[in-house]
Amino acid sequence: MINKIKKKLLIVDDEMSSRESLRMVFNDMYDIVMAGNGEDAIICLKEKDFDLVMLDIVMPGMSGLDTLAKIKQTQRSLPVIILTATRMVDTAVNAMKAGAYDYIIKPFNIEELKLVVKKSLKDKELYEEVKHLRSEVKRSYRIEDIIGTSRDVKDVNTLIKQAAQTKATILIHGESGTGKELVAKAIHYHSPRTNKPFIAINCAAIPDTLIESELFGHEKGAFTDAFRQRPGKFELAHEGTLFLDEIGELSVMTQAKILRVLQEKEFTRVGGSDNISVDIRLVTATNKDLQKEVNENRFRADLFYRINVVPIFIPPLRMRKNDIPLLAEHFLEKISSEEHKEKKIISPEAMEIMKSYHWPGNIRELENAMERLATICPDNVIKAGDLPHEFKMENSDAIINQELTASTFKDAKEKFEKQYFIELLNKHNGNISHAAQEADMDRKNFFLKLKKFNLDKTEFM
Repeated sequence: MINKIKKKLLIVDDEMSSRESLRMVFNDMYDIVMAGNGEDAIICLKEKDFDLVMLDIVMPGMSGLDTLAKIKQTQRSLPVIILTATRMVDTAVNAMKAGAYDYIIKPFNIEELKLVVKKSLKDKELYEEVKHLRSEVKRSYRIEDIIGTSRDVKDVNTLIKQAAQTKATILIHGESGTGKELVAKAIHYHSPRTNKPFIAINCAAIPDTLIESELFGHEKGAFTDAFRQRPGKFELAHEGTLFLDEIGELSVMTQAKILRVLQEKEFTRVGGSDNISVDIRLVTATNKDLQKEVNENRFRADLFYRINVVPIFIPPLRMRKNDIPLLAEHFLEKISSEEHKEKKIISPEAMEIMKSYHWPGNIRELENAMERLATICPDNVIKAGDLPHEFKMENSDAIINQELTASTFKDAKEKFEKQYFIELLNKHNGNISHAAQEADMDRKNFFLKLKKFNLDKTEFM
């Protein structure tokens, strides 16, 4: 028979009868430890971990309030329920101000007491869960996880560490897919605002007619579909970090309103008249040359200077080719862990092709490519012939040269032939009729070639 692990309760009361009464009520549900005074309670807490303390307010020697203060010095999240007489209710209220979870008046109402104990334990579980999730989030956005050994990546990591501890606004420059939001989150989770909200909005994804409502919120009835009051991103990010991705896409009018918020630290909702004060740390990102946009009067110069206090440039993947093996390895490891499969490895020939590819989609494209290859590649080794069509078209000369120099004539001929059929299937999305027609072959012979090279048309659909 498996014994279920019970929650541990510490009952602290100088009256033996009170301790025993509580023990009888809770003994079947929880693991009970009892102490007759505050000093003994502190010793118990040093020796064991408890989930809840039930603490009498009036005791000789160390009082209940003094004991509570000692507990909260070292275990702030440990719930403490105060046991008190009617005449001491004011003292019990002061105990709650000092960190007690709740108080119960003697003589006890058993059902009320059980309910308070159950609720306090549930709240402690939720607190621990939130604490765990926050630590996981922080771990997900560690500076060390911005992978790369190139000088540019090291410079980015240094800037993140320096800027995170300040209140300065930050402008992240980089092409789409380079990881601008990852950098923004790393800044937030390494800043003093780490336990406050991180709110992100892609300015390019919101129509100009809706962007003001998204940023500043709206009052009920402000426009046709405003059926209720709704807070905006600035309001939701209060005391935390607001990340405006692709800020260069905002209209000049919206730019002016953002500038006002940064200057006045307040705004009004759409359709509203009340000023709402806000405390945010602003991080922005763009894939445009904002200085050029300023020169051509498409971006406000005053806003540009306000957001560009700390500029961070993230280089495109084609400028950090030596980081590609590290990133590919990281993504394959991640996919293997998430799907509980053996991790695939990349052959040297395939890696050379990947390093010579121009990666227009940057790291996002690399991650998607690794996920695809981990899913459809039949072997544990990813070979040059397994790479997506666009890689091989760009690097066809490299593939031919590598395979001709690395093989006998017969092997090279077969590899070239296999590559030819792979490119045909890619081009026609696995349509055998169209591919065979372009190859000037009948379907039967085409199928025989596919069988010879172990090619499945469904992988190209």
